[in-house]
Amino acid sequence: QVQLVESGGGLVQPGGSLRLSCAASTSTFDIYVMGWYRQAPGKEREFVATITTGSSTDYADSVKGRFTISRDNAKNTVYLQMNSLKPDDTAVYYCSARHVRALALYWGQGTQVTVSS
Repeated sequence: QVQLVESGGGLVQPGGSLRLSCAASTSTFDIYVMGWYRQAPGKEREFVATITTGSSTDYADSVKGRFTISRDNAKNTVYLQMNSLKPDDTAVYYCSARHVRALALYWGQGTQVTVSS
């Protein structure tokens, strides 16, 4: 089982930036597909970005060009750099992990991001 701990959330003004981090408790981090999802109040959890073991990335249309997902296998950490933030980006952001040879998806506890003036 993998434990995921997110950090880096907070309050930011529209147009600002934040970088989220997610540390994973596994010695085989390099064979996990990592992702970020978010859930706004009253809405379902939605996909934001994912990064494969080979560092290929994919993004939701709503964040393309503004968010960047990356990973540091030496630190067992995945990042989400968020630029040009909008009020609609306000949500709890969750980190996810899936072993390349399994279906089970692990989740972190979430970190709140609030974009407001």
